[in-house]
Amino acid sequence: MTGAKVEPQDEPLADPSEVTPEPTKRPGFVYFLGYGIMAPIARLVFRPTITGRENIPRQGRVILASNHLSFIDSIVIPLSAPRRVQFLAKSTYFTGTGITGFVSRTFFTSIGAVGVERGAGQAAQDALDAGRNILESDSAFAIYPEGTRSLDGRLYKGRTGVAWLALTTGAVVVPVGLVGTQEIQPVGAKFPRIRKVTVTFGTPIDLSRHGSAESGKARRGATDEIMAAIHALSGQELAGKYNESPPSGTLQKLADRVFPRERV
Repeated sequence: MTGAKVEPQDEPLADPSEVTPEPTKRPGFVYFLGYGIMAPIARLVFRPTITGRENIPRQGRVILASNHLSFIDSIVIPLSAPRRVQFLAKSTYFTGTGITGFVSRTFFTSIGAVGVERGAGQAAQDALDAGRNILESDSAFAIYPEGTRSLDGRLYKGRTGVAWLALTTGAVVVPVGLVGTQEIQPVGAKFPRIRKVTVTFGTPIDLSRHGSAESGKARRGATDEIMAAIHALSGQELAGKYNESPPSGTLQKLADRVFPRERV
């Protein structure tokens, strides 16, 4: 147990016993073709330093929980892992039309992405359910507990959706530390640059001792343990807060301070 601070307004997520996830399609020919072509090229061009690949179970349910520094992270992780990895991406990457839409859809399919609507509330729960579908097919699923990429290089507080997934599905969590990916494609850059990247896969974590997925305290404690492991691998400065826009308005700021809510 990490001795994590419990947030008084942790609201229960969906009861796992009341949710029947729809089956998720496994990656098909396009994924294997894309992986087979891109992985060797990426390793030859960028020559990443990859450590701890042996820590990723070759079978069964596993969550790769990583820090998030760049758009390129979602390409680096699948290409560095010893097994196929799926992750969530904006649904707009799959719904475009014409040549551009076809290229976008083919590319994201080839790297194992699953399209979801982004947002809070029900959209957030739907995204978690999509992740659960992937895990319950005994697959590997990558997620960024910070929610969105860090623009200042600091490591932000983890959202508890990653713990809900692990505790609901029984998946082990492999922490991932990425270093240098923000230099490959900085925010605003149109094309990637050749820069040194380090990918470290940490020791698998069994979070079951924290308790039930229905417990806000269990989700918070498990998430904090995951973030501590990521921090040990990435060496980033800790931000000590969530990576999101600050609340606007006096009442909203006061409410957020007095009754901190759970971020999923």
